[in-house]
Amino acid sequence: MTIPEIFACDVFNDEVMKERLPKDVYDSLKATINEYCDFDPAIAQTVANAMKDWALEKGATHYTHWFQPMTGITAEKHDSFITPTKDGGVIMEFSGKELTKGESDASSFPNGGIRATFEARGYTAWDPTSYAFIKDGSLCIPTAFCSYGGQALDKKTPLLRSMQALNKQAKRILKLFGNDAKNVYSTVGPEQEYFLIDKNFYNKRMDLVIAGRTLFGSPPPKGQHLKDHYYGAIRTRVSNYMKDLDTELWKLGILAKTKHNEAAPAQHELAPIFTTTNVSADHNQLTMEIMKKIAENHGLVCLLHEKPFAGVNGSGKHNNWSLSTDKGVNLLNPGDTPEDNAQFMLFLSAVIKAVDNYQDLLRVSVASAGNDHRLGSNEAPPAIISMYIGEDLERIIDAIDTGSEYHSEKVKRLMYLGAHSLPKIPLDTTDRNRTSPFAFTGNKFEFRMLGSASSISDANVVLNTIVADTLKGFADELEVASNFNEALNSLVSKTIKEHKRIIFNGNNYSAEWVKEAEKRGLLNLKSTADAIPHFKAEKNIELFERHKVFSRTEVESRVEIMLSNYSKTINIEALTMLDIYKKEIYPSVNKYITELGNAIKIKQDVLPDIDIDSEKRHFKKLVDLNAKAKKISDGLDKSILVAKAVVDQQERANYYSKKIFASMQELRLVVDTMENMVSKEYWPMPSYADLIYSV
Repeated sequence: MTIPEIFACDVFNDEVMKERLPKDVYDSLKATINEYCDFDPAIAQTVANAMKDWALEKGATHYTHWFQPMTGITAEKHDSFITPTKDGGVIMEFSGKELTKGESDASSFPNGGIRATFEARGYTAWDPTSYAFIKDGSLCIPTAFCSYGGQALDKKTPLLRSMQALNKQAKRILKLFGNDAKNVYSTVGPEQEYFLIDKNFYNKRMDLVIAGRTLFGSPPPKGQHLKDHYYGAIRTRVSNYMKDLDTELWKLGILAKTKHNEAAPAQHELAPIFTTTNVSADHNQLTMEIMKKIAENHGLVCLLHEKPFAGVNGSGKHNNWSLSTDKGVNLLNPGDTPEDNAQFMLFLSAVIKAVDNYQDLLRVSVASAGNDHRLGSNEAPPAIISMYIGEDLERIIDAIDTGSEYHSEKVKRLMYLGAHSLPKIPLDTTDRNRTSPFAFTGNKFEFRMLGSASSISDANVVLNTIVADTLKGFADELEVASNFNEALNSLVSKTIKEHKRIIFNGNNYSAEWVKEAEKRGLLNLKSTADAIPHFKAEKNIELFERHKVFSRTEVESRVEIMLSNYSKTINIEALTMLDIYKKEIYPSVNKYITELGNAIKIKQDVLPDIDIDSEKRHFKKLVDLNAKAKKISDGLDKSILVAKAVVDQQERANYYSKKIFASMQELRLVVDTMENMVSKEYWPMPSYADLIYSV
C-alpha cells in the first residue's frame, strides 16, 4: 500500500464522518469542531453507531476513553462492545452515552488534594475536536478528565479552555482590521528527540529501568566530540525502526515528516508537520507511546528522559507555536515588508509583552526534575526566559523604540558558493539562534525549553493564555479609540518600549548574558523547586481565572502535584542509586580491591626488589575512594529519612533540590572515578560505551 492509502486508515476522521454520518449530523459535529459551537447531545447516538460500525469493520472489539491525567502519560480503561441477549448470546452495541461520558476513579490519579481517597468519582468527556482512532484492537476516544466537582484533573481540559480564550480575544483584534475570521487557533509542530539503546544492555542497568536515566556512568573515550553523528548516515537497525515507526504513526494520521540522527551517539529526532495544538498534543502523546512500542519489536529501548547520559547531549522537544485563522492565514507571518504589516506588528507586540510579563509561567511550564539536568547545559537554552526575533525585526523594533525611520533591504540577497555548478541560494533575512529559549523562526516561535518526556499541553496552555490576555488588553484599548491608526501606532510603540528587555539576539550560553539578564530584571529560576511556587503567584491565578482556564483550586492542586512529583522523582532516583551502590558496586569494587591487593602481595613476595609503587598508589586511591563512597552513601541514607519527615511540600522539594541531589552528585563523582580504575570484568553494569555504541 502507498503512504496516501495507509495514512489515517485507523482514524475516524473527517472523510469517514462525511461518508458515514447523515448530513445534518455531520454539519452539527463539524460546527462543534471548527467553530466552537456547543455540542448537540441529540446527535450522540447516531455518531456512536457510525463509530462502532466502523471500528468493528476494522477488527476492534473494545472501546476506551483515552485521556491524559496529571501523570504526564495517557490512561485508558477498555470495555468490549458486547451486550448479552436473552437467548444467551451477545450483540455489539455502543450508546451515545458511552461515547460522550465515562467514569474513572478520580482519587487514584494525581489530584493535588481535590479528591480525598473515599471521594472516588470522576468523569471522562468526549472531545470531538480530536478524532477517535483504533489502537491495539480498541476504539480510542480522546476525552477530557474531571472530578465530581468539575475541576480539571488532566492536561486536555485546560488546553481546550486556553484555545477557546485565545480564539475569543484574537477575533476581537482581527475584527478591528476588518478580518471576519470565524476561528483563530494556535498550531504546534513539536520536534521530538530520543535515544535508542540495545535492550540487552538496558536490562542490565537498574537505573535506566527504574529512573529512565543513568545514575552512574563514566564518559566514554569518544562522545560527541567529532560532531560526526549529527545528520550522519542512519544505521540499518535504526533505519528499520524509523520506517516501522513512520508507518504506525501515519496509520494514526500523525504527520511524521522529518527524521535524522541528533548530536549525541544513539540520539535521534522525529519532527511532524504542524497542526492544531489540541490535536498536536494528542499526537505527541501517541508518538511517545508508539516510539517505545516499536523499539521493543527491534530489540531496542527508546529513552525519552531529558538527560539519560551525563556529559552527553540531552533530549528536548522544540515547540513550534503559531497562530492561524480558519481561512489558513498565519497571523505570525511578517510578509515581505513587516514594517508595513500593522496586523503582524500588533500580534508580534502581543507575544513580546506576554513573554515578558509571564516569563515565570513559561519557566514553570517546562519545569521537571529531568529537565533540570538539561537546561543551560550547552545543548538547551538556559533557565532565563528571553526572546530571539532576528536582525530584521530587531531593526524594526529599534526604530519603533527610538522613533527613527526604518530603512528596509528591499533587494533579495543571494549567497554565492564559489562554484558555477552550484545554485545561487536566496539568503534568509536572519540567522537562527539555537541558544534562545523562545526564538522567532520566520512565521512561528520555537519554544525550545520543553523536555523530551513532557506533555506539550503544559507549555501551550501558558502560551495560549498569556497571549490571549495581552490581546484582550489590546482590544479593550483599541475598541474605544477615536482614531484606530493613531491608537495602534501608539500601542505598538509603548509595548516595545516597556518590554524590549525580553529581547536578546546574542549567545544565551555566555556568562555575560546571565549578568545582563539580571540587570534587566529577568528571572533566573535554576531549578524546578525554585520555579514551581511562581505558578500560584496572585497575578498568575488572576490571569487563569480571568480567562477561565484554571480556577484557584485547580492552580493550587497543580502546584501540589508538581512539587510532589519533583520530590518523588528525586527520592526514587536516590533510593535506586543507593540500591545499585550497596548491592552491585560496593561488593564488586571490594572484590577487585581484594584481587588487586593479592596481586601486589604476590609480586612483592616473589620479587621483593620489584618497583610496585605505582600499583600501590593505584590500590590506595581505590581503597580511599571506596571508603569515601561508602561514607557519602551512608549520609545519603540519613538525608532521605530527614526528607520524608518534612511535611510542607515546598520545603521538602527544596530539601531534595539542595541536599539530596547534591549528595547524589557527590556519590556519582566518586563512583564514576572508580569505574575508570576497576577492571571491566569486575564492573557490575554496562558502560556508557556499551550503551551508546551498541545500536
